[in-house]
Amino acid sequence: MDFKFCPLCGTILNSKITNLNKSQDCKICKKTFYKNPKPGVSVIIIEDKKILLVRRTGSYRGSWCIPCGYLEYNEDVRSAAIREIKEETGLEVKITGLFNVLSNFHDLNNQTVGIWFLGKRIGGNLSAGSDADLAVFSPLDKLPDNMAFPSDLKICDALKTKYLID
Repeated sequence: MDFKFCPLCGTILNSKITNLNKSQDCKICKKTFYKNPKPGVSVIIIEDKKILLVRRTGSYRGSWCIPCGYLEYNEDVRSAAIREIKEETGLEVKITGLFNVLSNFHDLNNQTVGIWFLGKRIGGNLSAGSDADLAVFSPLDKLPDNMAFPSDLKICDALKTKYLID
């Protein structure tokens, strides 16, 4: 979100774009406000060569993704990932490793950095929760056509190599 006025003093901000960076400067406070990507987290759960996916209800309604969400202020990335998968799927998980980190440019006004963890189900019951109306395990080699995020497709391609080759 771009500010029109300085949130500290109310002065009209000067916008500038250098290279690909966008910022706003306050000539009174001498403060610069940068537009930075938001960190997002996800836990990949693979069972029987199937990946856990959710069908979204909010933004990207009706499309599919690996369960994910934003990191909250003062929240550890692993705790955020565990919280998000519980909220979206009802599952309790244990993180077993880091799979990948990617920059997401599919929405130029809301860029994110995605962190995909590998995880294992340790409890809970599979049911769609917040931001989802369906949670299912989908074969890695037969993903839905309407995946929400290009980065999830990259992740699934890498997972196919890891889980379908053996």
